[in-house]
Amino acid sequence: MIEYGRNALGEGAVIFEPVTIGFPSRDRIGEKGYPGATIGRNAVLRSGTIVYCDVTIGEEFQTGHNVLIREKTTIGDRVAIGTAAVVEGDCTIGDDVRLQSLVYIPTGARIGNRVFVGPNAVLTNDRYPPGPHESLRGPVIGDDAVIGANATILPGVVVGEGAFVAAGAVVTKDVPPGVLAVGAPARFRPLPAEARRCR
Repeated sequence: MIEYGRNALGEGAVIFEPVTIGFPSRDRIGEKGYPGATIGRNAVLRSGTIVYCDVTIGEEFQTGHNVLIREKTTIGDRVAIGTAAVVEGDCTIGDDVRLQSLVYIPTGARIGNRVFVGPNAVLTNDRYPPGPHESLRGPVIGDDAVIGANATILPGVVVGEGAFVAAGAVVTKDVPPGVLAVGAPARFRPLPAEARRCR
């Protein structure tokens, strides 16, 4: 394991080399003794995982291969992040979250508890790129929401608690709690009985 800064790795961690912990953000380059990453007990970090500095992760965390987690991110307990997923800086992810392979989470995103994000889904934070940093607005994903494969969530959009975003949907406006968002641009429908049974 390659370490930068001051890191804390909980007991029972399984590390498949190469893994990098505490990688310096742009602000930390050249600084000595900066806060690295804190990761709770029983983590499984697979080859190619890179966790930046100023990151706090709970217990029973696991990654696929080649996962990138940028600075100032907070992740809860029992979170799994799939192969080649990217979590940019200043993100918050709750407990019991599953991010599948190739998911992209932008700077400033907020993800609640028990959220499922399907493979290759993309959350965005810049409505008119490339905009100034202060204009970036990450999406907010409520507790128990499901985001389907290849879905795109636009900047600042709030996906309500228990809502489902269908595979391939392009979500341009807030999704009310407990509904299905489908299509491009997404339109709202009642949640199918099958989806309600999964809750």
